[in-house]
Amino acid sequence: MRAKRLISLIFIFILSLGVFNLALAQNGSYDFSQNSGLSNTGNKAGYKTTDTTINDYIAQIITVILSLVGVVFLGLAIYAGIIWMTASGNEEKVSKAKEMLTESIIGIIIVLAAYAISYFILKATSGSLIQ
Repeated sequence: MRAKRLISLIFIFILSLGVFNLALAQNGSYDFSQNSGLSNTGNKAGYKTTDTTINDYIAQIITVILSLVGVVFLGLAIYAGIIWMTASGNEEKVSKAKEMLTESIIGIIIVLAAYAISYFILKATSGSLIQ
């Protein structure tokens, strides 16, 4: 019986906290639009709310293409690892898997280098590298 009374008191206390918050929210002097931060939500979330230039579109296209190519090479590396693990001592499969793994790692390095070069060029042409 005592436990039920304690649980009831805790439940009533929690409910009363919610009622007081509702009462405070009806204060007319509180300006929700300025104090909530919703006026600048896009910038805070990482989205640009300004106009985008042609450089931004080119950068997005290059990023998407290089990301897809990188995913393809990563998939090839995983496939080569699976072939190597399931080779069961077959030297022909092991050598094929090693060669495929080497080629996919070289491909990933080339994709990363292409991304770095394109990032640098696009930043340099947009003027954001010059301070």
